[in-house]
Amino acid sequence: MRKYHALPVALLAALALTACEDGTGTQNEGAAASTSITSGASATGTTGKTETTGTPETTDKTGTSTTRTSTTTGTTGKPAKKPGTPAPRTRVSCNGSNTTVTAQPVPRPLNHMLITVRNTGSTTCDLTYYPVLRFDEMQWAPQAIEDSKPQAVTTLAPGESGYAGVLLSAADGSGEAGTTGHKLTVGFQGRTPNSSGGPSALPALPAKGVYYDSTLKVTYWLRDMDQALSY
Repeated sequence: MRKYHALPVALLAALALTACEDGTGTQNEGAAASTSITSGASATGTTGKTETTGTPETTDKTGTSTTRTSTTTGTTGKPAKKPGTPAPRTRVSCNGSNTTVTAQPVPRPLNHMLITVRNTGSTTCDLTYYPVLRFDEMQWAPQAIEDSKPQAVTTLAPGESGYAGVLLSAADGSGEAGTTGHKLTVGFQGRTPNSSGGPSALPALPAKGVYYDSTLKVTYWLRDMDQALSY
């Protein structure tokens, strides 16, 4: 049986040195060098996690980095109202407090009277439906001429006028209970029929008064004076 003897330490060292010089054998590289791979962000701290601050960035299909921006609109999601913006002004009802009213009998057509309302206020107002007329202490209200109803509410800007025609009595004398009125009250309706639209007006009548009978009727409020007298 063959016996193997340990090689002297000096011989082992010589063999290792020879392997390093001619490219064979193994090399003692010592501790492996530590490398780190990052993808667009530097590592911070000892945990190896990447932290980013500021505005987030997005990358489009071309690889270009873009900054994402957003607009603050408040808690409701609607753009914040600019300070100092005035609130929109709404129309009001025309009545005796913001208009001047006149009532004048006309020669043509016969037995007619014209009521004129002029907006003297600073806000646009609406003449809704038709005037509610009352001579002296009469206990009934004249009916409206339905054929005169306009397609839209008569609206008056400041300084503009609206009209209503009044048929005082029947031209053929068929009316009943004829009498002469010396005082006229013009009432205004609100947004719903027969509701109050505000203070009434008391236009002056001729000194001799105005004759009327049971056929007394009135038109709706209209923009055109000639149209108001055509019924």
